[in-house]
Amino acid sequence: MALVNIDSVSRNLLQKLKKLSPPQGIELLSYKRNRSIAVLLLDDGKILVRERGYRDQEYVVEKSILAKHLKSLIKYEFPRSRKVRMYQVENSRELDIARKKL
Repeated sequence: MALVNIDSVSRNLLQKLKKLSPPQGIELLSYKRNRSIAVLLLDDGKILVRERGYRDQEYVVEKSILAKHLKSLIKYEFPRSRKVRMYQVENSRELDIARKKL
């Protein structure tokens, strides 16, 4: 996918998640691809959020609180970014693929 404006990334991500089925998801990467937030759909209707960058964490959240949680994550992981890279992933194994660093 392409670079997405940071102001609209949350809205775009939530729209794309509605069209996906488990275990697919979306990965957000900084311009240099050194920090990321991955959002993966789980079979039970919950969402796995994986944060790599300033913090390395994984947790499961409900769909109802994802938008609010995502807003704070984006501010924390991408504090000075104006654009982020958005990729669709088919499963969690694709998250471990090394992307070209700039």
